[in-house]
Amino acid sequence: VEPNTRTDTDRRTYRTTKDGEDGPEERPSVALSVRVRDSRMSVALQDLRNTMSSYKRATLEEEEGSDTPAEAASSPDRVEVGFRKGGVDILGRRTQLEVLLSVMLLAALLALLACLVALGLGFSSDSGRGLCLSEACVTVASQIVEAMDRSADPCQDFHQFACGGWMRKNPLPDGRSRWSTFNSIWEQNQALLKHLLENGTFNGSSEAERKTQSYYLSCLNTQRIEDLGAQPLVDLITKIGGWNMTGPWDKDNLMEVLKMVSGLYRAQPFFSVVVGADPKNSNSNIIQVDQSGLFLPSRDYYLNKTANEKVLMAYLDYMVELGMLLGGEKTSTQLQMQQILDFETSLANITVPQDQRRDEEKIYHKVTISELQLLAPAVDWLDFLTFSLSPLELNDTEPVVLYAREYLQQVSELINKTDKSLLNNYMMWTLVQKSVATLDQRFENAQDKLLESLYGTKKSCTPRWQTCIGNTDDTLGFALGALFVKATFDKHSKEIAEEMINEIRSAFKQALDRLSWMDSETRQAAKDKADAIYDMIGFPEFILDPKELDDVYDGYDVSDDSFFQNMLNFYNFSTRVMADQLRKAPNKDQWSMTPPTVNAYYMPTKNGIVFPAGILQAPFYAHDHPKALNFGGIGVVMGHELTHAFDDQGREYDKEGNLRPWWQNSSVEGFRQRTECMVEQYSRYTVNGEHVNGKQTLGENIADNGGLKAAYHAYRSWIQRHGDEKRLPAVNLTNDQLFFVGFAQVWCSVRTPESAHEGLVTDPHSPPRYRVIGTLANSLDFSHHFSCPEGTPMNTGKRCEVCAPWSVLCYFAEEIRLRVPLQVVTAPIVNWSDQVLSKLSLPNPLSQDVPNPPPDYYTCQFRTNKLERFLGSDNQETFFKTTQRHQV
Repeated sequence: VEPNTRTDTDRRTYRTTKDGEDGPEERPSVALSVRVRDSRMSVALQDLRNTMSSYKRATLEEEEGSDTPAEAASSPDRVEVGFRKGGVDILGRRTQLEVLLSVMLLAALLALLACLVALGLGFSSDSGRGLCLSEACVTVASQIVEAMDRSADPCQDFHQFACGGWMRKNPLPDGRSRWSTFNSIWEQNQALLKHLLENGTFNGSSEAERKTQSYYLSCLNTQRIEDLGAQPLVDLITKIGGWNMTGPWDKDNLMEVLKMVSGLYRAQPFFSVVVGADPKNSNSNIIQVDQSGLFLPSRDYYLNKTANEKVLMAYLDYMVELGMLLGGEKTSTQLQMQQILDFETSLANITVPQDQRRDEEKIYHKVTISELQLLAPAVDWLDFLTFSLSPLELNDTEPVVLYAREYLQQVSELINKTDKSLLNNYMMWTLVQKSVATLDQRFENAQDKLLESLYGTKKSCTPRWQTCIGNTDDTLGFALGALFVKATFDKHSKEIAEEMINEIRSAFKQALDRLSWMDSETRQAAKDKADAIYDMIGFPEFILDPKELDDVYDGYDVSDDSFFQNMLNFYNFSTRVMADQLRKAPNKDQWSMTPPTVNAYYMPTKNGIVFPAGILQAPFYAHDHPKALNFGGIGVVMGHELTHAFDDQGREYDKEGNLRPWWQNSSVEGFRQRTECMVEQYSRYTVNGEHVNGKQTLGENIADNGGLKAAYHAYRSWIQRHGDEKRLPAVNLTNDQLFFVGFAQVWCSVRTPESAHEGLVTDPHSPPRYRVIGTLANSLDFSHHFSCPEGTPMNTGKRCEVCAPWSVLCYFAEEIRLRVPLQVVTAPIVNWSDQVLSKLSLPNPLSQDVPNPPPDYYTCQFRTNKLERFLGSDNQETFFKTTQRHQV
């Protein structure tokens, strides 16, 4: 539910990423059926997701380079699902002690059930008839109560109220920079995947599944990795042309080095190149070029040297140690690595910050290769792109989309004025940093100091098998996903998810009708776009067809005794797949997340939302949980993704997924004014004295707020159709309150100060605490159901709502029991808001937004004989009290 950032997610932090790889320099063409081509593109999209911009895919949860090789490789923020459809024994045979502990646990649960029932009956006026006392309800009630902090005031700090118990019981594990509900579920599912891959009777139904096991075992084979040491990377460096750091190098071969390092091995010095849907013509793929090249998570680490001195020193030490492990002499290596760091700093200086790249219309530039050559002449672009996308034939008229025009011009100037030796050193360094996670233990040990400085972690305690599970998902995620889905996924979840999506979509469209600042033409186009949103749930169907799954990975060679070579082969394989797509039309069914991933995303160029199998589980969803929890969990996720279609970036794409202006100017201005409020709101929040970047997080904040509103209204609609639910025992919450607690507990988390800083400068999402506080502080429904007085932190009296309807006046008049009926007047002659709000001494942005109300503009009007009583003095005899008028 959170966008990637093109620059910041390119941080190749100490791990093997999902980029494709290579082996031989001659790369055969990929001849596939149309269906298999579409499926293979899923592999390419999976590979390229770390180079895609924030507006190419908006995700629910942060996807980032993590703080240890193990964490990075296993992508712990992509939580895997733990359905138990079959009788999979994850832990294998149990010892007598385990059996005893299981019996004791069962007894404890039974005792807890009895206590909760007793507690529930104790406070229930109907002797339990209004309580849900099923096993699922009792279990989830105990989990909710355990995670809460009842001593906290929900109107002062709702995150502490909902998550205080969880944070107290979940200190950071050793070697971790952050821990969340996502991480804990991920670890549970790693155990399942481990069992599936290490099962002695493993017999995959497809060759792709067998490749998955071989790949996993090659990662586990630490003895072989230690025996090989640094030699695989040393040999690769020699093959490419040598590295001045460690030996002879070909100073007249810089262009060939760039082609090999970037085109074959997917490192990205200077810039990134991908093939993807053309934002302005989403029915065709096009070459896309953007800024790239930084190792640290953000340009801020290089440019704000005072604040990041410790990190920069640790990074330099890390660079030097790696250079020496690969054969460099200490003094020379120190000198040359300092030069590389200085060069990276120069790159950082011309890199455009992410919060300045949110207007996609402004950063989109379509040119030909010949025009790109004139713009950035330091690179032979036709030669480079022809090599990178072989066997395709390109010429000077081939179109290319640039997302960093000024950067490419400046990086060309930087290349031309930089010594060839330094350029060679830098390009080889990008390859080294990308490859070291596949080498022996010395290379992992080398990064300990850097990890501590950057993320606040000590030496990683992650077991090797967890590292390898994540790495396997990174590389053969759809084949691994086939094993996962067959073992765990209940296909009925797809049907239920479809129903919920339609309910959320309906609630979202109803909200559009209440937007006073949106003109009728834009409103109808927005409804059409909402109806056209294409949803994909669970997994792509091709993974359950053994033949098709084999075809997808055909051409990717895997052995169980060379982890390094397996990664090289994948780099080359995914590059071939990507090149094969350039002359093909994009396909809506392509996925860029693997099935086990606990996340979700919106793709603007497809106008599509994707919910992998991993997100369809508790705490997001469970079929036997109260609807309040399901709507507060997966419902908010669905609303979040739908809202991304209308956030500050998604709104620029039409229902066909094309980047074009389709909003009327008056609606654009109304939207802009409301989003400015949200930028200011979130920019006031701080973590350890450092402010949240309200511009950088705007899209996600809009989606969080819109998702919560749509999900809550969908829940209330469900209640109107089906009647009230039974309440959970012992939680002492109404079901409306339970909705908000369930939403908040999804975001329970802890992290180190260093990791929190990294999140603030790189993550397009607000910190989890403010995803809760910021969103709920803008919710009228939340304040009402928790009776938060105006002026409290959770009800400041000023709400930022992009989707705030003018009918809120009617809503609150009803809530505070106005006894005179309200009138809805079409096309009022006067702007009543100006009269009402001026007497309340409140600002009236509406008078500026809608100076000439359109024919379908509605306002809420009091009967004349009651207007003065509503607006009257502070006298106790007046119809409303001051606080009530301010509520309105």
